[in-house]
Amino acid sequence: MISMRKLGGTGPEVSAIGLGAMGFSGVYAPADRAESIATIHAALEGGINLIDTGDFYGTGHNELLIAEALRDRRRDDVVLSVKFGALRDPAGTFIGFDTRPAIVKNALAHSLNRLGTDYLDVYRPARLDQNVPIEETIGGIAEMVQAGYVRHIGLSEVSADTIRRANAVHPIVDLQIEYSLLSRGIEESILPACRELGIAITAYAVLSRGLIGGAWSKANASPSDFRLNAPRFQGENLDKNLALLEALNHIAEAKRATVAQIAVAWVLHRGDDIIPLIGSRTRAQLTDSLGALDVVLDAADLAAIEAAIPKGSVAGERYNTHGMASLDSERGAALRN
Repeated sequence: MISMRKLGGTGPEVSAIGLGAMGFSGVYAPADRAESIATIHAALEGGINLIDTGDFYGTGHNELLIAEALRDRRRDDVVLSVKFGALRDPAGTFIGFDTRPAIVKNALAHSLNRLGTDYLDVYRPARLDQNVPIEETIGGIAEMVQAGYVRHIGLSEVSADTIRRANAVHPIVDLQIEYSLLSRGIEESILPACRELGIAITAYAVLSRGLIGGAWSKANASPSDFRLNAPRFQGENLDKNLALLEALNHIAEAKRATVAQIAVAWVLHRGDDIIPLIGSRTRAQLTDSLGALDVVLDAADLAAIEAAIPKGSVAGERYNTHGMASLDSERGAALRN
């Protein structure tokens, strides 16, 4: 059974690993509906109770899929974390962010309906809306907490300053942000601020979207795979990153683990206040990632991993120029890796 971790000082108990559901809605490649539901079921049966989604994942498709998967499950056995605020047009193109208090309530109503529930465990803006003070957004969610529709408030991809301002309005239980062997920018100021305030980290892209562990191949990528436009997956950057990761193979072999398991285990070892979200799209991927729970890394192992992939050694940004511009977490500091 998976051990439990506290989601911040005021949040619920969650499994040490959570399930990120975005991949079930065709972001990386077409997903098989039956396999997606079977994977969610396998995650729950394996002890995972935290499921993370966004109302813009497949423009509602992801929430409807989760609702179908949870239809025969006890609601209180699952911690549902939902992001809102990202806007998409009918073609699926991202066209901005809107986190005004009225949008908070409207988006929440739709998510509750799609998910077939009368409350969400954690609700969070997907990004900082540059046109809306974070205090107003959090105030809007806080009203929904008082009304019983939301139990806890989280944040996503914001700076230490924004975290402090938000937490002054209402306690924040977790910050969802990219964190992996290849993306360690939060260690500069964001992670210390969260620890000072008692806010957990729910770390996404712990396998760097398949770059770590060999789950991605440009030759087999779907035309809709957004990684084709991600700098880390392009040209010389991709070649450098794949070469960089070769050293992890030796460490994995010595530990009788897969490279993916080493990467997830590394995140798990960064602190009990960090909960990795694994984006497994199939039961086989899920089983592999859950194997990280059995990997014990001692001081020598951690030093070897650090030597294999030094901080800041990755080539290329996390997102393209447009995507990077939307990240408040990247502003005001050199948080590029």
